[in-house]
Amino acid sequence: MIERNIKLTIEYKGTAFAGWQIQDGPRTVQAEVTEAIRKVTGETVDVVGAGRTDAGVHALGQVANFHITHSLEAGRFREALNYHLPDEIRVKDSREVPEAFHARFDAKYRRYRYLLAREKSAIYRELRWENPIEFDFARLQLAAAMVLGEHDFGPFCVTASLKEDNRCRIDYSRWYNVGPLWVYEIRGNRFLHSMVRSLVGGMVNLATIKADNNMHNLTLERFGSIIAAQCDERVVFTAPACGLYLVQVGY
Repeated sequence: MIERNIKLTIEYKGTAFAGWQIQDGPRTVQAEVTEAIRKVTGETVDVVGAGRTDAGVHALGQVANFHITHSLEAGRFREALNYHLPDEIRVKDSREVPEAFHARFDAKYRRYRYLLAREKSAIYRELRWENPIEFDFARLQLAAAMVLGEHDFGPFCVTASLKEDNRCRIDYSRWYNVGPLWVYEIRGNRFLHSMVRSLVGGMVNLATIKADNNMHNLTLERFGSIIAAQCDERVVFTAPACGLYLVQVGY
């Protein structure tokens, strides 16, 4: 039978899962999608995701692909998979793509969004970082501008996940205000493990007017020096996973 390559666009609420990637034991998004495909087609496939999001991280536009011989029309996978998937995962689009398409390796850029709330909510607390501390918004913007360009982001990565090449190219990095939310958007060709959360944590720390007693103040100068690789310091202020969203993957 002819093997086809199916591309999915997926959204999910990350707080319900131990991340994207299949693990022994914990509930993961990749495992749920793989099992739904098996229920629909009877085939066990390898589902490749564009971004291996961490535990608690959400997605509005995760992209995945898998190869299959089943004859189901590509556009019908969306409805069929959603029937078997838990409510926290929805397939937004399904389509057939060229045989060589690879969701991860063919991605030209990934766009992430981080939501920071200045007030607490009983409804939305799992979907954003609720931090009522007062911030200097101008300092956030200055720090975001420092992230632009190509840099070695190793100091913003979990040590165990460091690679030989930790350079990433960032072409968009900006904070903006939407009602009670402060929103950070970043787009780049690649991201290291926990990199966006470490960037957000560092920026929030340096912009905090009344610093929490458990946090050490990070200056703009030190932040810039770390990004420019002018010192060996690491950023250890990691923002909570609940505020981070994989918004878009571009090809």
